[in-house]
Amino acid sequence: MIFAGLAYAADAFAQDAGAGAGPAGLFNLGNPMFLMIAMLAIFYFLLIRPQQKRQKEQKQMLANLQKGDTIFTAGGLRGKITGVDETVITMEIAERVRVKVNRSAVGGLVSKGEAPPEKETAKEKISE
Repeated sequence: MIFAGLAYAADAFAQDAGAGAGPAGLFNLGNPMFLMIAMLAIFYFLLIRPQQKRQKEQKQMLANLQKGDTIFTAGGLRGKITGVDETVITMEIAERVRVKVNRSAVGGLVSKGEAPPEKETAKEKISE
């Protein structure tokens, strides 16, 4: 008796599929292919694309690190860059305490290096 119900459902599904076999058959909201395409689009825009964007920004930040920048590592250390190599960064975490970390261990940039000092400011001109 259960099999008769399944056979009836399969027959009804086959008739519906035959009726919607035209060009609009793919865009039928009940079509499994449409649902798969919609789910893939949702995954792309909500998960894959933002992750790729973050990876691109991280890679660019690592490439632009330079001496004098203040960074933090994935382990939680925070310090100023004193030396930059191809894969290793030397950073000063306290006065005369320097550690070497892999470039890939850098978690982020706290601040860029200090701006070069101005030669003369307006206040110095006035005071003279």
